[in-house]
Amino acid sequence: MLSILLMSLIILTISMVVMLLASILSKKTLIDREKSSPFECGFDPKSSSRLPFSLRFFLITIIFLIFDVEIALILPIICIIKFSNLFMWTTTSIIFILILIIGLYHEWNQGMLNWSN
Repeated sequence: MLSILLMSLIILTISMVVMLLASILSKKTLIDREKSSPFECGFDPKSSSRLPFSLRFFLITIIFLIFDVEIALILPIICIIKFSNLFMWTTTSIIFILILIIGLYHEWNQGMLNWSN
């Protein structure tokens, strides 16, 4: 029993010494301004925060999120076809896909999908 306790203390001490040495040796003495600042879309975070930002990037992100969530909602619809009423399943699926198609048409009509402007 005593040897197990002694062995545990030795292993604990060795691991703590190794972690302490790794922490001390991994410290970098040179502080770089670029590496210590967060990267924000290529903008310099130390300069003025009132730079003009293209709204198109934001809108493309929103479009991507909408259609990414759409995939997460369509996959369960396919999986539950065996367990649900066929009429209700068809109605729900058609309404859901119709809403997405209307949203896509609206974005296309507003020119949000034209990147060349």
